[in-house]
Amino acid sequence: MDTVSKKGRLKYSAKFKFERAIKAIKKGDNSVVAREYHLTSGMISKWKTQLFENGFKLFETTPGKEMSNLKDKIKSMENLLGKKEVELNLIKNFTEFYQSQNT
Repeated sequence: MDTVSKKGRLKYSAKFKFERAIKAIKKGDNSVVAREYHLTSGMISKWKTQLFENGFKLFETTPGKEMSNLKDKIKSMENLLGKKEVELNLIKNFTEFYQSQNT
């Protein structure tokens, strides 16, 4: 939930901040949430502001991340194609072998 920094201050996790900001938005009162968790209403207000200013980034896809996902997909498809080529060659070899045995 939280850790103590070198200066002796508590450092709250991003999840903790997010949950308290959402709760304050739902309740409509920073001070209620602040008292409930022994925080200051200024901290809650700051976290809410950060959420409003940066929350949209959750829905953005970064070109680098998307490109990386596509490259991973290509790599797995190439591996699958390679395995299928090996299987096809084995089947061809077995077919040729059995045909030569029957003639």
